[in-house]
Amino acid sequence: MFSPEGPRLRELAVQMLSSVERGYDLLAPKFDHTPFRTPDSVLEATAAALRRLGPFDSGLDLCCGTGAGMEVLAGVCRRSVTGVDFSAGMLDVARERTRPGGPAAAWVRADARALPFGPAFDLVVSFGAFGHFLPHELPGLFTQVHRVLRPGGRFAFPVVAPPRPGSLVYGMFLVFDAAMRVRNAVWRPPFVMYYRSLRFGALRRELDRAGFRVALHPLPEFGRRPDGSPRVRLVVAERPAEREAARGPSAVRVRPRRAG
Repeated sequence: MFSPEGPRLRELAVQMLSSVERGYDLLAPKFDHTPFRTPDSVLEATAAALRRLGPFDSGLDLCCGTGAGMEVLAGVCRRSVTGVDFSAGMLDVARERTRPGGPAAAWVRADARALPFGPAFDLVVSFGAFGHFLPHELPGLFTQVHRVLRPGGRFAFPVVAPPRPGSLVYGMFLVFDAAMRVRNAVWRPPFVMYYRSLRFGALRRELDRAGFRVALHPLPEFGRRPDGSPRVRLVVAERPAEREAARGPSAVRVRPRRAG
């Protein structure tokens, strides 16, 4: 699972016994050599889908980590890109890997649940971050994203189809989540990282409640499952334009039925 340049078992143990923030500070120098980093194939497919929807002026990478998602933004945003994360160590690595040229880049240390921005972005992306939020935190998180988007702006993130119950991957996720729950029950501070705490139905429901209009875009690069459903989708949640949002659902006209 880990390359020779990745963390050793002892380093991972120390990380997992720390807080989320401190754990990622420790892991940052070797994070890109772990399976926790979003694969390049997913980043590239997301960038291709966003190019079809763009271009955009300014973008935000939510929970940017070491900045892999910033490269996606740099390819679809014309003016500026911003990465936000609460791990200073991850941000340090991200700054170092910033490539010259392209849109202006900025890095901000902040909690995604209390973003220090106004409505300044046309696009927000996030990769592999939702496992660090408990289900009851989703409403506040999505409200924050909605607030920092300009009207008509989009919040986009890839979602992989859940593994089939009984499969090896399903069992691995089940064991990992169980181990994390035991760890958090007996050790403080907690380290919130779960693979199976977020259900797609709940995610979409909370996006709707936050005021987004949600669309799903299959990423054809990853093919389809035996039942015909896409293996990977890009969720694109749009903040409606102000005029459209002001109308609300009650403004939808219902054509009267003709008699007879």
